Amino acid sequence: MIAATVDGVAVPVDEVDAREARLRDGPLAAALPAAGTSEGRQLRRWLTQLIVTERVVAAQAAAMGVTGHDAPGEAELLPDTTARLEIGSIAAAALSNPCARALFVRVTAAVDVSDDEVAGYHARNPLRFAATDPGPHGWRAPAVAAPPLHQVRAVIADHLRAAARRRAFRVWLDERRAELVRLAPGYEHPGDPRQPDNTHRH
Repeated sequence: MIAATVDGVAVPVDEVDAREARLRDGPLAAALPAAGTSEGRQLRRWLTQLIVTERVVAAQAAAMGVTGHDAPGEAELLPDTTARLEIGSIAAAALSNPCARALFVRVTAAVDVSDDEVAGYHARNPLRFAATDPGPHGWRAPAVAAPPLHQVRAVIADHLRAAARRRAFRVWLDERRAELVRLAPGYEHPGDPRQPDNTHRH
C-alpha cells in the first residue's frame, strides 16, 4: 500500500507506520492522540507530510549539489516559537536536518530587505528594539523613548531579512511539493478541507 509518491517514487504505508510507532514509543507518547481516532488519522497525515517533505528536500539538495556541511544551526534559522509558526510545523521539523538548513541558505541567499522597508518597520514599531531601563529589584522597565533609526537599523534589517527568508523558503518548498508530491486517499494534507477529519470543533 502506498501513502504518497514523490516524483513518482512510492512512499509505502509501512514507512508512515514505522514513523508513528517510533513516536508512540517515545517520551511524548502520552501527548499523542489515540490511534484510529480522527486526531490519530490527522497525526498520520502530518507524518506523511513530513516524510514527503524530507524526500523533496533530499532530492532538491542532491540536484543542487547541496550537503549539510557548514549548515547554520537550527536556532539560527528558527530562533523562537514565532519563527517556527511563520515557517510552518512541517518545514520547521524538516529543518532539524543540516542538509535542509544548507538548502534553506542556498534557496534564500538572494532574499534581502530595502532601506525603505527597514524605515517603515521602525516607524510602525518604534519601541520594538528599544533598550529597556534598569528598574528596582532587578526588574527591567519598558523603554519610553524610541531609539533613532540609525541605532537600530542593523538589528531591524536582520529581523526583517530572517522573516523574509523563512517566507521565501516556505513558498519555495510549497511549490516543490505541489510539483512533485501526490498523496493517496486517507493521506491528504491535514488541512485539506476535502478530507473528512478536517473539521472545526469547539
